[in-house]
Amino acid sequence: MSWETVDEFLVQCKQSSDAAYASLRTLLERLENTDTRSQARIFLSHLQKRFPTKDSCDQCFQTYHFRIEDVSLGQYESHQGRNKLTTMVIPSIFLPEDWSFTFYEGINRHPDSIFKERTIAELGCGNGWISIAIAEKWLPSKVYGLDINPRAVKISWINLYLNALDENGQPVYDREKKTLLDRVEFHESDLLSYCRENDIQLERIVGCIPQILNPNPDAMSKVITENASEEFLHSLSNYCALQGFMEDQFGLGLIARAVEEGIAVIKPTGIMIFNMGGRPGQGVCERLFERRGFRITKLWQTKIIQAGDTDIAALVEIEKNSPHRFEFFMGLSGDQPICARTAWAYGKSGGSISHALSVYSCELRRPNQVKVIFDFLKHGFQEISSSLDLSFEEDSVADEKIPFLAYLASTLKSNSFFPYEPPAGSIHFRNLIAGFLKTYHHIPLTADNVVIFPSRTAAIENALRLFSPRLAVVDEHLTRHLPRLWLTSSALEAPLAEGGIGLFEWENLCIGNMVHNTGAIHSSDDTIMVIEAPRQSDLMIELIKKLKPKVVVTGIAHFEAVTSSAFVHLLDTTRDIGSRLFLDISDHFELSSIPGSNGVLKYLSGTPLPSHAAIICGLVKNKVYPDLEVAFVISEEESLFNALSKTVELLEGNTSLISQYYYGCIFHELLAFQLAGRHAPAERNCENVKSVDMIGFARSASLVLKNAELSIDRVESGSLIHMDVDQIFLPVPSPVKAAIFESFARQNMSESEIDVTSSIKRFVKSSYGFPTDNGTEFIYADSSKALFNKLVLCCINEGGTLCFPAGSNGNYVSSARFLKADIVTAPTDVNVGFKFTEKTLTGILGTVKNPWVYISGPTVNPTGLIYSNNEMVEILSTCARFGARVIIDTAASGLEFDFEGWGGWDIEGCLSKLDSSIKPSFCVSLLGGLSLKMLNGVLRFGFLILNQPVLVDTFYSYPGLSKPHTTVRYATKKLLELREQKPSNLSDAIVEHTEILRTRSKLLKQVLEKSGWDVLESCAGVSVVAKPSAYLNKTIKLKLSPKGEGDHGSATEEVKLDDCNIRTVILKATGLCINSGSWTGIPGYCRFNIALEENDFKKALDCILKFREVALV
Repeated sequence: MSWETVDEFLVQCKQSSDAAYASLRTLLERLENTDTRSQARIFLSHLQKRFPTKDSCDQCFQTYHFRIEDVSLGQYESHQGRNKLTTMVIPSIFLPEDWSFTFYEGINRHPDSIFKERTIAELGCGNGWISIAIAEKWLPSKVYGLDINPRAVKISWINLYLNALDENGQPVYDREKKTLLDRVEFHESDLLSYCRENDIQLERIVGCIPQILNPNPDAMSKVITENASEEFLHSLSNYCALQGFMEDQFGLGLIARAVEEGIAVIKPTGIMIFNMGGRPGQGVCERLFERRGFRITKLWQTKIIQAGDTDIAALVEIEKNSPHRFEFFMGLSGDQPICARTAWAYGKSGGSISHALSVYSCELRRPNQVKVIFDFLKHGFQEISSSLDLSFEEDSVADEKIPFLAYLASTLKSNSFFPYEPPAGSIHFRNLIAGFLKTYHHIPLTADNVVIFPSRTAAIENALRLFSPRLAVVDEHLTRHLPRLWLTSSALEAPLAEGGIGLFEWENLCIGNMVHNTGAIHSSDDTIMVIEAPRQSDLMIELIKKLKPKVVVTGIAHFEAVTSSAFVHLLDTTRDIGSRLFLDISDHFELSSIPGSNGVLKYLSGTPLPSHAAIICGLVKNKVYPDLEVAFVISEEESLFNALSKTVELLEGNTSLISQYYYGCIFHELLAFQLAGRHAPAERNCENVKSVDMIGFARSASLVLKNAELSIDRVESGSLIHMDVDQIFLPVPSPVKAAIFESFARQNMSESEIDVTSSIKRFVKSSYGFPTDNGTEFIYADSSKALFNKLVLCCINEGGTLCFPAGSNGNYVSSARFLKADIVTAPTDVNVGFKFTEKTLTGILGTVKNPWVYISGPTVNPTGLIYSNNEMVEILSTCARFGARVIIDTAASGLEFDFEGWGGWDIEGCLSKLDSSIKPSFCVSLLGGLSLKMLNGVLRFGFLILNQPVLVDTFYSYPGLSKPHTTVRYATKKLLELREQKPSNLSDAIVEHTEILRTRSKLLKQVLEKSGWDVLESCAGVSVVAKPSAYLNKTIKLKLSPKGEGDHGSATEEVKLDDCNIRTVILKATGLCINSGSWTGIPGYCRFNIALEENDFKKALDCILKFREVALV
């Protein structure tokens, strides 16, 4: 196509709009060529002069399919003093009008410095006039004008040359000796794709983009090219397509996508400025930004006439299908809003409708963390972005929650599984607590002085059970969740009335009378008598002196907490009478960068904590979740630290890792305020730390803690491979990660969204056929372990005997012993997979009083075998004859992989077959946890279903359960509902994980058998048991660990392998942790957890082969 004169150019343009566009492209090529640029600009000057008036410009547009005219900038003149720009438009581009002029007016409400020397992107630049105006006025470093319409981009370049060169084709320089060509570029881009693809970081993003859904959705699916029809290209300026955001329902989906793309490319101090039509309502517009973590400022607001060529039928359709009402006005003077349907009808009848138009300036709070959050969402979790709510009325709330969400997002994105953490609590979290106390309160503690508990109540109850004092004095503010029996006992009266037998002698007398049918220590009266006492220190001390309790648990009154005198007086008094002191500082512990004066912590900065004292602190003072609790206990006595750590494992399982993450983020943020090592380590006065003759751990507790085979987490060097814990370390599926994140991203969850009961009912019905009715009680806790322990207390309360099969979860058996339950272990046979049989049960139940029968099923932990429905009929029938209470523990179930012929359970059917002669004490309780079923090691949720009112009442007499947090209940409900959908990503993940477990079970069997073990082949769950037949009674030489610089590791010791020491020997030889026969309850059989991370499982197999070489070769 060739033309040389204006007339020839116009002849070409007159043919069609496509011909006009082709001529303009040729003109742009001449402008881009430095040799022809000047003449091309002069040509444009001649062309503009042909159409000097508005009418002639309108005629040009109709005839030649383009127009060139000046855009007045009004009062907003540039650095060159120009107050107008020369611009060209074509029919396929949105004409500059009130919409964009209002936007420019809003931008000008910012101070001049906001754009000076900045990198800027304009979204939906159209013919480019705003990008050019910004460059003209504020001299930014670079402006990127971006538009999805390829023709708009070409015309924008022409307009850039029109204003960068004068009428004579010469460059127009600004005061920095640059032209607009140095400052502005235009690119075809779907929103910010150009910047993302070219790794351009922006400081300002401005946008004036469509906010109405296309009434013809199919039209938006066309491929966008510069050869597309004018009508289609022009519609890109008026309408947007569905974007997959919740804001689509208001026509704001494209804005929402622009904002989220902007978060990825904008610098931390960056600002976004958007033109927002007020049709959806001001609240909706503002929430779009606020829920994504922005602070917003409304720069400018006005009313404009709704463009006549924009069809609002899509908004009418939205109103028809939702309760939302859009806001229009009748004319510019109307002040009463009307809905879209009324506006549509009024407009169709010739009326003029208007809507509000606002310009918003938006800055991210905590920009770096918000970027992390959205980076996580765009990597496979976009579907949960609609749940994200980062809008906060108070900055303090935002400053707490946003960093946590960023940490959680980073953890979920980077970790395929959640690592093993010791029962004492996450090492990282304990280090943060110790670091906070050291930095802010100058107390030189380490992680080995801090034990984490699920709650303050759990810490207090565990401590009291550890010492089992006959008498304890407890602050009246701390007794609410202690067992009712402890608070109502009057056991003190009897011994004091019998000639003055002292409490110490009384305890010895009771210990001397302890009897148990299996040889374990047991007290027929396990009641700890708790005396409630006032918190005021002088009254508390008076009570302590009179009663001489062996354990004191108290807080400090607010008026006494500022100084350390009350604390010192308590320390001295309890030391003098040999009492253990647990001091609660929860009410005075501030999570603040400027914590107030705390007399207890001030004392500890200068003096070590005496061996008879420990500090308890419940963390509940966060800004967001008043019911999210974690507690820690501080002790500088190693034996107490170790004992408390073990009680956590026995009685609680573990403290929720997510809760530790939450408070860990708060501590981390507070530590970021301080420079590490800025203060010299505190010098502490040890003169007052005297040796104290005080109550030791309860004899029964000491024996259990000594003999229980608990997890190993303290090693001198190297890392351990844990096949000895009931956790799953397989990759966490995306739906689980999504549910966890969404539960914290949401705000203001309704009760129905966190009520899991209906979901649990369906779950136990479909999985086990377990019957429920209106009288069924559903009880929830952080873990099934805590619920089991409360059931053990109910058994003790009823004078019952707890019957385990040989081949049970060793931690459950140990915790029952720790609680001093009467226990009977029923012998089992390898030929029936170490399961209960009718014959075995009959032999046991006929010899015990008030039997309670524990059954792990359908999947048996630890053997990995399955109880069939027929076997359950026999077991329940037998239990019913003897009136036994049955606890069915399903916590290890849900991952069955070789279950051909099993057919599932029908507990309701089993119970219906029982005759009417069953004893009334018979009942079946269902215990469960969802960690395995939800395929993760972090979302902890335990449930207990009780059907007998008497048992329900007894259970609730033991309060103090750590309940699942709101977020856990939300995530659990979400996942249970997802589990019901088949197929789903979660059900696919369950299939994948069960296949992994099947493969690993067979592979482990091969390696063990090759190494001299007899393996009981499993068909479900995460455990395999095997007997080290080739190793028992064999003497091996074991290399001792180096003890110092002079020890070169050559020393060895001879060890004769047996059922008790095989675990320790394997650990020392290879670093592999397994459970021995003392844990499984099956003589000679060890337990292996196969649900390890892939590399750890391979290392575990190598360890087994290595041990064979050490022991057998």
